[in-house]
Amino acid sequence: MKRIVTFGEILLRWSKPGALRFGQGNQWEGQFGGSEANVAVSLAILGNQVGYVSRLPQSEIGRACLKNLRYYGIDVSDVVLGEGRMGTYYFERAADIRKSLVVYDRQGSSFYLTEPGMFPWKDIFGRTDIFHCSGITCAVSRSAADATFEAVRTAREMGLRITCDINYRKNLWRYEGADAHATLHDLMQYSDYIFGDQDEWELATGVKQVPMDHMMADSQLDMEAYGRYFEEMHRQFPHCREMMLGLRNQITTSHHTLTALLWYEGTIYKTKIYDITHIVDSVGVGDAFVAAYIHAAEKWKGDPQRCLDFSVAASMLKNSVLGDYNLVTEDEILAQLGWDGE
Repeated sequence: MKRIVTFGEILLRWSKPGALRFGQGNQWEGQFGGSEANVAVSLAILGNQVGYVSRLPQSEIGRACLKNLRYYGIDVSDVVLGEGRMGTYYFERAADIRKSLVVYDRQGSSFYLTEPGMFPWKDIFGRTDIFHCSGITCAVSRSAADATFEAVRTAREMGLRITCDINYRKNLWRYEGADAHATLHDLMQYSDYIFGDQDEWELATGVKQVPMDHMMADSQLDMEAYGRYFEEMHRQFPHCREMMLGLRNQITTSHHTLTALLWYEGTIYKTKIYDITHIVDSVGVGDAFVAAYIHAAEKWKGDPQRCLDFSVAASMLKNSVLGDYNLVTEDEILAQLGWDGE
């Protein structure tokens, strides 16, 4: 079994019960989450050997976070504890026509203070086959970005497969000299697999996205235009073997359509468009797709259509799960696809 390692900051997510706004009521609901940790948890639930690398506070909160990750079977032996606090974010749930709201509070966190040299990457990668990183780690702080590039360069030198989620978060790129386009473009140069939605690909590459009206379940995608689009992406990232483009239309806060395209060694694959009419929690939908694809690419190596179908189904099912983590098993995804017993 291949060992997969993800690297990033896990956060405490705080929300008010139900659809209450931040200023309403006296109770808050807290849970752990964050893109790279979400990927790790989902990969573990799908049956993979997973390690998570991060920097957490030397406190009871930091240790509670480690306990939470261990519960899902994740190896956290390479997590570093140190000064700083737990990073947090506040999530106000969407309701009817009101969109969700996210407020980050990460400055001064233990991960914000991460620097190159804090993690023994050569030792970690000597026990690893696949390394997953995200553009979010480069947005947290200049030193965290430097630590991320230290990791991907070491992973490339040691011959690991590198997967990268562009994960652009405009509210995070605050440090002096932060350049999201240049940094993300450089990060993607190291990657074998790249994931992102249309806005993220455009920001990172400077290439305008393929125009698309509101996508409905019976929509037809302009595959010729996407062919030209992916040709340009491959020109910019010649090392990348597989590129994923997520497509989502938010009709209302609880009604989305969802699909994705996969460029696989020169061929484009598509899958059905899911019509999701009763969303419970859409946070982590992209992370669910990333984890499912990494899992599927190992299980059904050389079958890109199956890998894409599995990943989009996993992402669709995440909309039914509260919290950041996708707590959906492989059997549930296979049943959704009608692949029982495979």
